[in-house]
Formats: sequence, structure tokens, C-alpha cells
Amino acid sequence: MKQGKKKQGKHVVLEQDGPLWRGRFAAMASPCECLIRGGSEREARQLAETVAAEAWRIEHKYSRYRDDNLMAAINAGDEQWVRLDDETVRLLDFADQCWQLSEGAFDITSGVLRRVWRFDGSDRIPESEQVELLLPLVGWEKVERRDDAIRLHRGMELDLGGIGKEYAVDSAFQLAGSLTDADLLVNFGGDLVARSAGAPWKVGMEGTARPMEGQLTFTTGALATSGDSRRYLLRDGIRYSHVLDPRRGWPVADAPRAVTVFGQLCTQAGLLSTLALLQGQDAETLLEEAGVQYWIQWGNDAPVTG
Repeated sequence: MKQGKKKQGKHVVLEQDGPLWRGRFAAMASPCECLIRGGSEREARQLAETVAAEAWRIEHKYSRYRDDNLMAAINAGDEQWVRLDDETVRLLDFADQCWQLSEGAFDITSGVLRRVWRFDGSDRIPESEQVELLLPLVGWEKVERRDDAIRLHRGMELDLGGIGKEYAVDSAFQLAGSLTDADLLVNFGGDLVARSAGAPWKVGMEGTARPMEGQLTFTTGALATSGDSRRYLLRDGIRYSHVLDPRRGWPVADAPRAVTVFGQLCTQAGLLSTLALLQGQDAETLLEEAGVQYWIQWGNDAPVTG
């Protein structure tokens, strides 16, 4: 359901556990938190509210579920040029790099395929004809761009869901980090970035089919996970991942259940975890060539490798 100007419940809950402050809120359909080690309650609340405000700003601006934002104007279907600000130009440039690196496997125009693919855990697989009808609306190469404007063909849509949350994590972390020297961790639904001048942070890797809580400690860096533990279809013993190959319109075959990547930025880690899933059975080859630390799981009972 599209959301207009109706105000959503937005508030930050601040909790203390010894020297650790935890600000909790909801954004981007995910539980979010900002952890601050040390400092006063006043500072912790300011930092948590800064992080939440940035998450809500980006969500409001780029959500495809609203009818009153920039994304709605771009996706209006009237084939008109839409002016872009610098932030959006940078995001679209990044999406273009992802599309080129993946040879078209990562495509922010592929969201229209969700009209027939609904990954709700059921066995409702669309007919091939339904998918074929949508493929003419998919293809980043069909999007027209000027330096500060964009125009889509009628029926096409952009969906920044594949990069938006990780971008929001990095942006909120940068904003909050500029306000304090305290140890800081920003976590939006399992995609996170952190820094510490003292004791390392200890985190689990949410999203894997078999959680591995507490297996990773680090002082500075980012973690992102892509997988199908929550969004999938299942028919005749075949599990269909929610990661779609936009060139075919069907889920990627032989994809891992979950890929977690450690990097310096959440955007970088998220991109690599998604690109790995898109490689299917060659996921580990891509990660090895990228030279990053990663964890990959191929099935519910499969061991974690990486």
C-alpha cells in the first residue's frame, strides 16, 4: 500500500546497559539500533536521534511505497524528465557501476518483476507468460539520463532497495560519528557499520540459515548479509530465492542461502554480498577474487564456509 503524507509512528527508545547506550527505532521495514559506548544520556539520545532522523529521511525520499516523494515522481509513468539532486545523482551513478560490474545482473529497474513474484513462503510460482510480459519493462540501459535529470519509459520503475539500506547505514554512521569520539555502532536490520577505540564489538551474522551469533569481533568495519532466509517460494521441494536475475526474470539458480561480507563500508559489503548471490554456484569465486572476508551458507544444514 502506498503511503502519502500520513504520519508514521516515529520514535526512539533509549536504553542503558552499563556503559552501553542503545537507541532503538524502526525504519525501512527493519528493526534499527544505534549503540554508543560511554558518554552521557543526553549525548546518547542526540546521537540515536541523529541516526534515526537520517534513516527516516532516506526512507522517505527513496521508498517506492510512497506517492509523495522523489521516487514516486520518477516512477510516475508519464515519460517526463525529472530533476535530480546531487545525492540522487551519486546513488544512480553507483547503481550504474553495479549494473556494469555485474554485466546486467544487478539492475534497479527489475522491481517491476515483483508484480508477479511474491516471496511469501508459499508455492505460488508465476506462469512463464506472466514473467515474459514484464521483461520489456526491465533494463537499466533503457533509462534516459542527463547530468541532473532522468526519464523512464512508460511502465518502468526504479527500485533502490538493493542499495538503499546500506547507503542509509553509512550515511547515518557518518553523521553521528562527526558528533562524537565515542565508540559507535549503527545497525539497520542486520546491515551495520561500527568503530571502536577500545574493546571490539561482538556481533552475530543475522540472515544466515543457521545463526552464528558471537562469531565475529572487530573494532572498525561493516557487515552486510544477503539471503533468502525470510523471502522465498517453495514448490515440489525446490526453493526459489527472492534474488531475481533481471535478464531472465526468474530467481537465480543454485544460489547460496546466505552470504555475509565484511568490509570497510556497509555499501561495499552489501554490494558484494548481493553480487555473490547473483552469481549462483560461482558465488565463492567472486568473493575470493574480491579479496574480502566472507561467510557463505548453501543450505539449512550446510556448514558455513569462507
